[in-house]
Amino acid sequence: MKVVLFCGGYGMRMRGGSEDRIPKPMQLVGPMPLLWHVMSYYAHHGHTEFVLCLGYGAEHITRFFLEHNETTSNDFVLRRGEVELTSTDISDWTIHFVHTGLESTLNQRLLAVRDLLAGEELFLANYADVLCNAPLEPMLERFAAHPDALLSMLAVPPQQSFHVLGVGEDGTTVTDVTPVSQMPLRENGGYLIMRPGIFDWLRPEEDMMEDTCPRLAERGLLMAQPYDGFWKPADTFKERAELDRLWSSGERPWALPGQR
Repeated sequence: MKVVLFCGGYGMRMRGGSEDRIPKPMQLVGPMPLLWHVMSYYAHHGHTEFVLCLGYGAEHITRFFLEHNETTSNDFVLRRGEVELTSTDISDWTIHFVHTGLESTLNQRLLAVRDLLAGEELFLANYADVLCNAPLEPMLERFAAHPDALLSMLAVPPQQSFHVLGVGEDGTTVTDVTPVSQMPLRENGGYLIMRPGIFDWLRPEEDMMEDTCPRLAERGLLMAQPYDGFWKPADTFKERAELDRLWSSGERPWALPGQR
């Protein structure tokens, strides 16, 4: 099953106004970029053909894969000056690099790779900056059991740390204070599963989440995959640093067997 990854965002919140031009998917968690961690998740589940929708910083992404040295992430034996890998991470991956524009919406990026998805009954899609350990096969099974659904997404609890105030009728009296993470809300966690019929609903000038998904929801074509386990985005430098801290501590809750 092919995996489409959206890799074209500017990542301004990650850069924090600095002159760092490395795109967000190439920010490091441990010794490897975020994108590698996301791709390794899918590869672990047997999905090793990737379509990278490139935009900002495309040269950093292509250079990484063209110059990647697998001894960085795999054990190996050096025998008479020749490297023999004990294991491998990307040698069995097929990667399509597609330049989908600097300012393109997700709809435009997805439409740009439509031909590469011809013949697929289902395909996977995701952002390139969010890590989790959700079990993929049960998600696929649930989606297959809803043949009318065109799109499913991971539905995770709110990750923000702010508090919501309940205000009385007078508009000034605070009646309760609730962490948003404890409210009965769900947010889009990515890890999308789609049927090709989604292309009939994509309008290039629209935003997928703000425009397309509400229309799908009105018709009962949008499906949620609730998940309360580990899920963490890397939208900001602080979030990326937290993932890096987890890696350094050896916790690595998103890392599946074979990820070093």
